[in-house]
Amino acid sequence: MSFVEYSEFIQEGDVAIIFLGHDSMMPVKVQQGAQTQTRYGVIRHSKDLIGQRFGTKVTCSKGGWVYVLHPTPELWTLNLPHRTQILYTTDIANITMMLELKPGSVVCESGTGSGSLSHAILRTIAPTGHLHTVEFHQQRAEKAAEEFREHRVGHLVTVRNQDVCKEGFGVTGVADAVFLDIPSPWEAVKHAKNAMKRQGGRVCSFSPCIEQVQKTVEALADEGFQEISTLEVLLRVHDVRSITLPLPDFGSDQPLETPTDTPVPSNASVLCKTTTPPRDMAGHTGYLTFATKPSV
Repeated sequence: MSFVEYSEFIQEGDVAIIFLGHDSMMPVKVQQGAQTQTRYGVIRHSKDLIGQRFGTKVTCSKGGWVYVLHPTPELWTLNLPHRTQILYTTDIANITMMLELKPGSVVCESGTGSGSLSHAILRTIAPTGHLHTVEFHQQRAEKAAEEFREHRVGHLVTVRNQDVCKEGFGVTGVADAVFLDIPSPWEAVKHAKNAMKRQGGRVCSFSPCIEQVQKTVEALADEGFQEISTLEVLLRVHDVRSITLPLPDFGSDQPLETPTDTPVPSNASVLCKTTTPPRDMAGHTGYLTFATKPSV
């Protein structure tokens, strides 16, 4: 099992996602002799998981059943242990697209946090790219490095425990893209520029407050970055439902001199599918500021 390569069969040591429903999932580390309790009963790893195919429907001890899914960055984002606030798929999709990431890209990231974005970046740049991720907090950095090894993507990532605002990313002139998710990103803009390749690249900064954005934009402009833009991604999910609409009576299609014996019933109606916007919705998460380093 790897987060960047699909495996068909579940093996000991794999991370699997137990799918109980669209709003209920849990990650488990598969171990010989271990058990996992669910509301549908016990899952025995040796019998129910090891050797089975990912996607298998497993019957629990109480007779209920669950699906065992192969881990993906999207599923991991929904199930990971939160060590910090995390980025979700709505923002992650825009970040990976706007940074123009592809297989073989070299990316610098700070901070690592819970590793939500890191896993999506690794899946995008595999199999020949590399992620240099910096985390200020020592225990979070150690835990992130441990997770990358467990998820078998450790060869694609280097984790550094340091202050990116003072010490930078630990590399110079190698990055195609840089991502900043720190309280004072403007203090790391110069280090981001130094980490990027001479032929240029893209940088993104995620900030929840507009005052942070203002300072970051000023720092980017001072360092010669171009095409600076800020966007906010808001997800608005419409509800699809069936409604019954009355059919209007426009009179007969026949000429006036041709009487008809089949008038339209006054209560005639038609069943339609329609969508309605939500009465409330998840609002602001953060501002995404993008910029381009021109070629030297």
